[in-house]
Amino acid sequence: MHNKIDHFAIGADTLEQGVVAMEAAIGVTVPRGGKHDAMSTHNCVMQAGNESFFELIAIDHEAPSDPGRARWFTLDDPTTQARLAQRPRALCWVVSTDDLDSVIANSPVDLGEVVLFTRGDRSWRLTVPKDGSLPMGGMLPAFIEWSPGPHPSKGQQNLGVTLNKVLLSYPDSAELSETLQALQVDHLADVSNGPAALSFALDTPKGRVVLD
Repeated sequence: MHNKIDHFAIGADTLEQGVVAMEAAIGVTVPRGGKHDAMSTHNCVMQAGNESFFELIAIDHEAPSDPGRARWFTLDDPTTQARLAQRPRALCWVVSTDDLDSVIANSPVDLGEVVLFTRGDRSWRLTVPKDGSLPMGGMLPAFIEWSPGPHPSKGQQNLGVTLNKVLLSYPDSAELSETLQALQVDHLADVSNGPAALSFALDTPKGRVVLD
């Protein structure tokens, strides 16, 4: 099984808020991406090195207010919305796999249902809990399996931002490390003991920056 970091999501109250904050933090303007009709969200995206990408995501207020299910990455959660109203936050990391069914079958925790998404001639299958929550509060990644073809990052702009490391802090770091190992993704993140927190260390035009 080949598992690697596919992309990572920074949530914002609005894309406009997020773009301004990212310009200040990492020194680049994250380009507009697309819309997710099934979730009533939209994003800005750019390359982040090693066939991965940076995603800035927000609720799309021009889309239907009720997409018919809970939005991904806890975007419907009042606590998340209150935090995003203050500033953009690290929400989730996503791991690509070439055998999503095996990941689900062998996972020691419930990763959610597998939802099929399409855009143009590409499709992808993604683990999304029905209630919009994140496994272990976002410590565990969502898993994605793309349809055949070039990775989406190939068509995105390279603005000199690279993901250096996913950083995870958790009260029981041993438990988290064991779960990550069972999912075969323990090599993709650094785990420390402390309050639950997700952050991304990036190499940027402004130097090393940690977004949390």
